[in-house]
Amino acid sequence: MQSNPTIHIVDDDEAIRKSLSMLMKSIDYDVKSYASAEEFLDEYKPGKRCCALVDVRMPGLSGSELQEILPKNNINIPVIMMTGYGDIPTAVRSMKAGAIDFVEKPFDHEKLIKTIKKCVDVSEQSPVGKVKQHCMEKLSVLTGRERQVFDLLVDGLINKTIATKLNLSVRTVEAHRANIMEKLDAHSLSDLVKLSIYSQLS
Repeated sequence: MQSNPTIHIVDDDEAIRKSLSMLMKSIDYDVKSYASAEEFLDEYKPGKRCCALVDVRMPGLSGSELQEILPKNNINIPVIMMTGYGDIPTAVRSMKAGAIDFVEKPFDHEKLIKTIKKCVDVSEQSPVGKVKQHCMEKLSVLTGRERQVFDLLVDGLINKTIATKLNLSVRTVEAHRANIMEKLDAHSLSDLVKLSIYSQLS
């Protein structure tokens, strides 16, 4: 019988750690929590299926810095970045650096659980070639202008900045953005970022 996955929660906010721990236990996941990235590095032991929920902004070593350090410490586990600041550019960089997803505080518990389950099962995803082909096919439905807007969105630019760069009105950019989300069946910016990253896999 397969053992329960372990969720590693790395956040300096004790209330967040307790809340997430209770949520994970409610779906029969094992939990280990850490008040800092340094504590995680000191205490983490490789083993069964797991994933890490890591806060982007923490005193000392930040979540983003921890993510960069993990491979150097031979810690190869899927990571979900957490942010309470709506810091989309940082989240985008995290995705490009290998994070499976990012989630914003306050959490939607149902969406968070779905994201964590996906993170735990990441090793069972389709082979790289198939994932890349699927994402490229999805992106091919975009018009040239929509693809321009898409590329700027995944770079973390806001509508107003995109409008200035492409010499468009903000309303036109908003319309393109809505069309992009519908055509790609995307529900969030992180969905767009993942499509972009996976389409460029080697």
